[in-house]
Amino acid sequence: MAISLTSPITGGAITGFTSPTYTVAVDTPPNAWSRQHAVTGIGGTQAGVDTASTASRPWTLTAYRPQNIRVLNAVDANNQLRQVPLNEYGLLERKGMTPLAGQASKTALFRASFAVPAGADTADQANIKGAVSCFVGALSQQCSGIADTLITGVL
Repeated sequence: MAISLTSPITGGAITGFTSPTYTVAVDTPPNAWSRQHAVTGIGGTQAGVDTASTASRPWTLTAYRPQNIRVLNAVDANNQLRQVPLNEYGLLERKGMTPLAGQASKTALFRASFAVPAGADTADQANIKGAVSCFVGALSQQCSGIADTLITGVL
């Protein structure tokens, strides 16, 4: 199944938040090779978090794929691949934040990108699934730690 967010999104465990959820609605994507959702509301206890995306303080999630999917070139006379192009997919979250009390909002950008060797989509699907599972699991497991690192700078 393709990327298709269902609402609400259950948030990862974050110290100080209780049962965070995020209501999302389909939004207009920036181009034909992406899908976008806007956060329209929050649930649970999340003191100080904006309740919805606005024009001046966006809160969007954009999933994208390559505009043109790259394919494998032919093997050479020695039956070897000389180049294996990468197809880059990704997820971008934009979130308006206040850099200093009383100042104009600035937009944070959180990115995850996935560069998959052309051909692996047919020749090695199991390892693509394994890599995604591990990656998403690690993000989920470390959700609070990532937030703490972004706040304190301590890795």
